[in-house]
Amino acid sequence: TTVGAAVEGLQHIYDAPGRIEFCVDGLPLSLTAFNGVTPGSLSVLFTDTTSGITTYGANRSLAVGAPDEQGRVTLDFNRAVNLPCAYTDFATCPLPPTENRLPVAVEAGEKIPYGRLAADPAARS
Repeated sequence: TTVGAAVEGLQHIYDAPGRIEFCVDGLPLSLTAFNGVTPGSLSVLFTDTTSGITTYGANRSLAVGAPDEQGRVTLDFNRAVNLPCAYTDFATCPLPPTENRLPVAVEAGEKIPYGRLAADPAARS
């Protein structure tokens, strides 16, 4: 799967072994999952309706353990983290694929870094 980057003109290419399907308040959602850091684990890049308001606008990342025997995983959005581009304009972080833009608010996980919040008056309101 080819995704864009925080730096215009760059692209990142990842193996995407599948999609994670889940529900939030009865709304069926899914996320394209990429191979994670450790064998069998997964990684998800996403945005949600808090992106650019209380969370970093370009992306957040979520590490996901390997699927169990039935193919199930646990999504713990409390562990959603910012990538380096949340802290510096010089990072070349990947952007989530279009289908990973969630139409719900994920209030859990890391928020906009303080330095970015202070530099963006619109993010403070």
